[in-house]
Amino acid sequence: MGAWILALTAGTVTGILSGFGVGGGTLLLIYMTAVAGLDQHLAQGINLLYFLPAAATALPSHIKNGYIEKETASPAILAGLVGTALGAWAATGLEVTLLRRCFGLYLLFVGLKELFRKSPQAK
Repeated sequence: MGAWILALTAGTVTGILSGFGVGGGTLLLIYMTAVAGLDQHLAQGINLLYFLPAAATALPSHIKNGYIEKETASPAILAGLVGTALGAWAATGLEVTLLRRCFGLYLLFVGLKELFRKSPQAK
C-alpha cells in the first residue's frame, strides 16, 4: 500500500512540475530509477508515455494565456522531432550502465548550471 502512495505522490508532484513546463518527467525518471528500482530503459519508456497526456493537459492553458509563440515553436518542434528520433535510437542501443551515467552527468550539468546561474539584471 505504501508503494502506491509514494507512486501517487511522485506522479502528483511531477504532474504539477510538468504543468509548469519545467521538467517533471525528469524528476519522474529519477523516482522510477532511484526509488522504484526500475531499469533505466524501462523508466525512460514510461517517461515518454507519461509526457503525452501531461503535455496534452497543460498545453491548452498555455495557449489560452498566450505563452506559445508559433514562430519560435515551429522550428524548435521540427528540430526536436529529429532529435528525439536520434536520441531514442541512441538510448535503446546503449548499455544500461552507460545510459545511467549519461543521465547522471546531464543532471549534474543542469544542477550546477542552475546553482551558479546569475540572476537577471532588473530593468
